[in-house]
Amino acid sequence: MKKQKLTLQEKLAKRKFKIQNKFLYGIYKFIMVDLVSKKYHMHYRIVDDINEEKGACVVIFNHLSRIDHSYVLGATYPKRHNMLAAYSEFFRSHLALVFRLNQVIPKKQYYNDVQSIKGMTSILRQGGCVAFAPEGLCSNYGSNKPIVPGTGKMLKHFGVPVYFCKLEGVYLQNTKVCLDERYGETYCTLTKLFTPEDLKAKTGDEIDDIINEKFRHDDYAWQKEKRIKWKTHGRICEHLEDFCYKCPTCGTEFEMEGKGDKIVCKHCGHGARMNDYYEFLPFEGSVIPESPLAWVEQERKDIIDEIRADEHYSYSERVKIGNLPKYHTVRKKGTSELTGEGLLTVDHKGMHYDGTRYGEPFRFDLSYRELYTLITEQDASFFNLYVNGEYFDIFPQERRSVGKIYLLVEEMHRLHVNFYKNFKWFDDLYEGKPLGIDNLTK
Repeated sequence: MKKQKLTLQEKLAKRKFKIQNKFLYGIYKFIMVDLVSKKYHMHYRIVDDINEEKGACVVIFNHLSRIDHSYVLGATYPKRHNMLAAYSEFFRSHLALVFRLNQVIPKKQYYNDVQSIKGMTSILRQGGCVAFAPEGLCSNYGSNKPIVPGTGKMLKHFGVPVYFCKLEGVYLQNTKVCLDERYGETYCTLTKLFTPEDLKAKTGDEIDDIINEKFRHDDYAWQKEKRIKWKTHGRICEHLEDFCYKCPTCGTEFEMEGKGDKIVCKHCGHGARMNDYYEFLPFEGSVIPESPLAWVEQERKDIIDEIRADEHYSYSERVKIGNLPKYHTVRKKGTSELTGEGLLTVDHKGMHYDGTRYGEPFRFDLSYRELYTLITEQDASFFNLYVNGEYFDIFPQERRSVGKIYLLVEEMHRLHVNFYKNFKWFDDLYEGKPLGIDNLTK
């Protein structure tokens, strides 16, 4: 009987990981740091040299952009590390071979998958180094996300030294709304964050709190202080409406348009120009927040109030869905292949899809015990999530609505569950307002 061919998913699940080959690692460093990263004007500051560590260790970094891996490489070389990367990236034709050669470990973001833990454990037992971003996703807005709960517990379990690569300015070079690379100055500082003794003496929650505080950063506030001039190709506001979707002057949603160096409300005409220092210059009479991040924070405040004021709150969007192929990689730098279309709804019970998949009726329902934030793997024109461990791309068809859906999911989760808590320094957003249970076991 002919043996059935393994799918790419099955092959990846069987993959074993070993410490990076020194020769291949040197080639990768030459390409990514010595050649490619020169244009980024990166400034390195090595406070604690990881190369003095002779045994296993971990590197964590605040995840500001898609190219943070090259900065971590530059700060830690010649110490070899195995990087964690998003599971879906292993199915893209231009990355699959590179990831295999570089012994990259797959991770399903915001999903409790076993393979990433097994891969990390294997490398550390070999005396190697593992690098990952505890936030699980590069920044949407130029600030850090709360780290995935349980990170501290995992680091305690590993019990090895933990180093921290602090990145600054990197989001401004590589934003989530526009895939252009912009050139200014970026900074990377490497320090030792925890010794094994530190980890042993602290609880997992205490470690989480320390990491969140160390990661605390706002690239726009940092830029205001540094006043670096950026080469933005005249497109600094391109698609900024993906996250800045609500007009701060008239309150209309989905009428903002970011184009070139301006963002304008098509409903009321108000808006602003942004200069090459990432400063908004409001039109006469326009009410504009200080930065895109401040804009999103106001939108979050509005959603926090709106969903509590309406127990029947519901938001729907026509979407197309995509999935990873089983027997070939995704070509042309895509992230999936289209498999269906239907109606996506976010309400107080969760996220629901009702439509088709592979030509057949298909539905999924995710509660806020399963879903607490979303993935924007490439840019903010679509988002990604896992349903029973399977990767889905969600493409809104009528509006650039990812920014709103993103905030809705996070704040619905906090209202009803609150396992993925907001930062303690944002407690004022919820003062006097109901929040969900504090853990998933209740």
